[in-house]
Order: sequence, then structure tokens, then C-alpha cells
Amino acid sequence: MVWGILAILYGAIVIVLAITKPAAIWKMKKIQFFESKLGVKGTEIFFYVWAALFLFLGVWLIAK
Repeated sequence: MVWGILAILYGAIVIVLAITKPAAIWKMKKIQFFESKLGVKGTEIFFYVWAALFLFLGVWLIAK
């Protein structure tokens, strides 16, 4: 139950970060690497898919 809630919170945080793109996080080397390989739009899509997977995982863990 706790892991499911944490997964949902993590997914929600990732969505907020993908929407707001705070400069402190978006300028990190890891994010810059993603942008160089995937492009800006690809990086955004990656974050949305990553968040959706964690939201799904959280719901599955809670329902299990």
C-alpha cells in the first residue's frame, strides 16, 4: 500500500516537473543528455511515459 502511494506521488511529481520545467532541474547534465539524444519534445514524451508507468504501477500496487 505504501509503495503504491509513493509510486503515484513520484509519477505526479514527474508530471509537474515535465510541465513546469524548473531551470534548476532542467539544466542538470542527465536532462541535457536526454535532450541531446531525444530532442526537447522527445525528452518531454519520455518524462510523460515514465510518469504514466509509475502511476500505473502505483494503482496496481494499491489494487493488488
